[in-house]
Amino acid sequence: MATRSYEGKKFDLQVVEPVSDALTVEEALQIAINGKPFTLSMRTPGADRELVRGMLHSEDIINSPDFHPEVQLHMEKEEGIVAVAALSIPEQYLGDGYANSRSLLSVSSCGICGKTELGNQDFGSAIASDLSFSAERFSEMFEQMNRHQHDFMQSGGTHAAALFDRKGRLIVAREDIGRHNAVDKAVGQLLLEGRLDQAKVMTVSGRISYEITIKAFRAGIPFLAAVSAPSSLAVDYAKEFGITLLGFCRDGRATCYSNPHRVNNTRIHSLNHKAP
Repeated sequence: MATRSYEGKKFDLQVVEPVSDALTVEEALQIAINGKPFTLSMRTPGADRELVRGMLHSEDIINSPDFHPEVQLHMEKEEGIVAVAALSIPEQYLGDGYANSRSLLSVSSCGICGKTELGNQDFGSAIASDLSFSAERFSEMFEQMNRHQHDFMQSGGTHAAALFDRKGRLIVAREDIGRHNAVDKAVGQLLLEGRLDQAKVMTVSGRISYEITIKAFRAGIPFLAAVSAPSSLAVDYAKEFGITLLGFCRDGRATCYSNPHRVNNTRIHSLNHKAP
């Protein structure tokens, strides 16, 4: 279950009444690689294999999108660990992210923590895509994602990420208490199904951080859109990576911050100024 019922008291003006609310479950998942603890993720239980595969792809821990190691899940309560995901990865499939591994405990809030220098990160060539969408199409995609936020409808406590094909059709939607985890679950599912190349648009609830931009780039997705604001670094890297990044996609509006040539509707608000 992604939610659990908790008792409480609701204070509303002069009325106090007991309530039973559905709250989003948050539990720890420890990832162990080749017999050694690697990282700890706070996540909403469910789609753990997809979460692990997507995370190890976006962090360049596994260097091949076609290699899918078996994920052995088991429950354990020692030292507060609720669940453990154990993988065996041959050396030839370990990417640079593993060699330069850092603690990913804070991965849900910051993708740079633990890195020595931003300049040392080599991400490869920018995404080249001639695909385009109208501004109105993004509103339709967010409506599709919203209809699949079943846990949010119960608890109001989850983030969502969805992936769409080149015609704007929904491929997969995932939820989690962490917005980055939701992205990893969606990407991981398509990796495991061998369909990641079909994903052309990523939509996310909440804001866009630097790390979500990195996840979209490593998945080869040219469009990234959110209902809230992007960070300055997310925009800077979206420009470099060839990603069309849109924020504030709600109420029929959107603001494009990078590579607006792929949005073929001049009514959309476009900001493509250079960072100082």
